[in-house]
Amino acid sequence: MFSRKSLFRASAIALLGAVATVSTGASSQAQHSMYVTFNRPVSLPGLTLRSGTYIFETPDPYSSHDLVRVLSRDRSIVFLTTFTRTVDRPAGMKANQVISFREPSRDGTFPIDAWWPQDSVGHQFIYPDR
Repeated sequence: MFSRKSLFRASAIALLGAVATVSTGASSQAQHSMYVTFNRPVSLPGLTLRSGTYIFETPDPYSSHDLVRVLSRDRSIVFLTTFTRTVDRPAGMKANQVISFREPSRDGTFPIDAWWPQDSVGHQFIYPDR
C-alpha cells in the first residue's frame, strides 16, 4: 500500500509537463522500452514535450504496476514517471501505431492518450478532470 507521501510524489512527477506532437516514427529496443519521435510538441499529464525523440518504457516489465517512464533520448533526463491504465488495442488499429492521441488542447498541442509497446495491450495516460 502506498503512503500519501509517495502517492503525492508520483502525482507531482506526473504533473511536471505536457507536450503535444504528432508521431513520425518509432524504434523498439525491447517490449518494455521504445524510442518515439515527434515532429511537433505533444503533451502528457502535467508536461509538454518539444519535438524530438524520447524513450517510453515500463521500469519493471514484470510487475503488475502500470508505470510508464518517459526519458530523453540519451537517458539523462526523466521527464515523467506515472501510473497508467492497461488498455486493449482497438480493433482495426494498425499494428505499427505506437501512440494514440486525444483531441487537441486549446493551445493546439496533442495530448498523448496511450502508448502501445506491444501488439494488443497499451498504457493509457491518466489526466486530471478539468
